Amino acid sequence: MKKIMQILLTILILIIVIPAILLAMVSPGKPAPFLDKDGKQLPNSLSEKVFVSINGSRQGMFIKSKNLSNPVLLYIHGGIPDYFLTQQYPTGMDEYFTTVWWDMRGMGTSFDPNIPRESMTTDLLVSDVLEVTKYLRERFYQDKIYLMGHSGGTFYAIQAVHRAPENYHAYIVVAQITNHLKSEMLAYDYMLAEFKKNGNTKMLAEMEKAAVTPDSIPLPASYASMRDPGMHTLGIGTIHGMDSIVTGLLLPSFAFREYSVAEKINLWRGKVAYGSTTFNAQLKTDITKEVPEVKIPVYFFHGIYDYTVNYSLAKEFFNALKAPVKGFYTFEESAHSPLFEEPEKMARIIKEDVLKGKVDMADK
Repeated sequence: MKKIMQILLTILILIIVIPAILLAMVSPGKPAPFLDKDGKQLPNSLSEKVFVSINGSRQGMFIKSKNLSNPVLLYIHGGIPDYFLTQQYPTGMDEYFTTVWWDMRGMGTSFDPNIPRESMTTDLLVSDVLEVTKYLRERFYQDKIYLMGHSGGTFYAIQAVHRAPENYHAYIVVAQITNHLKSEMLAYDYMLAEFKKNGNTKMLAEMEKAAVTPDSIPLPASYASMRDPGMHTLGIGTIHGMDSIVTGLLLPSFAFREYSVAEKINLWRGKVAYGSTTFNAQLKTDITKEVPEVKIPVYFFHGIYDYTVNYSLAKEFFNALKAPVKGFYTFEESAHSPLFEEPEKMARIIKEDVLKGKVDMADK
């Protein structure tokens, strides 16, 4: 009996204690400084995690810059903060921006279990964008900053730009939400056809339980549960080559060195608790009608394989949108996240077009 207990204890250590130690070792929770070739901190650089009170809520953000003389860019993430993906997919944006990776209210480093779900309204989250913008303008002594929205973050970002264009040099879009219910209907039809074609009977059976229709608010539970796995299986999700949420998102988030262990756990607690709080509002809203015009330059970056936020609908919106300068850029090797999938191309566009107020590299 004693020997059995020793064996069980050893197994318990192997299963729980050792992984916990390894997790703690890769979780210093502090951004590393930018260093020069001599191992000294790069002059005029910044690499920090900071917490700021925004509309009464303690919110975290990572600020990365190799040169603080560069313009400030505020990045608005989608359904989950995705800054952790930069460890595996470096964007290089800290070369030409002072990039601010803000974790929105209730998410990631901003997670707070005491936030009432009903308080997470579109108006409040747009107000948060404007308050973070104000903080950054004041802190870095800049009259205007650049704003980049990705996926669900574009829902708030474009409304912030519409309300207060005077705060921004330009709006940079990565997968702009438009008529999102229509986008989900197109995604459902595409996945259904693909699963029929490739003989994936398991996914097909789940998808056929309930179609996505113009009345599908909220989305059918059977579709909602299979949506992300289905998209990643077909290469139309977060990243074209990412075929699993576990290996593509969950494990990389726990390997990310700039989150503490608690913050890694809270990243997913926030996703579960608040990730869909305004999703039904997004489904009910037609951004093409809400925001027919913006008064600053806009740049649309979109992956050709993207069905998470439909590529064709974004292009239709772009064509109708009124703006003083606008450019649409198709990323031929990307799905939902060109900034992670094709960072070199994105860098060229930003340097040659966005920062110069041009659209020479845009789709013709």
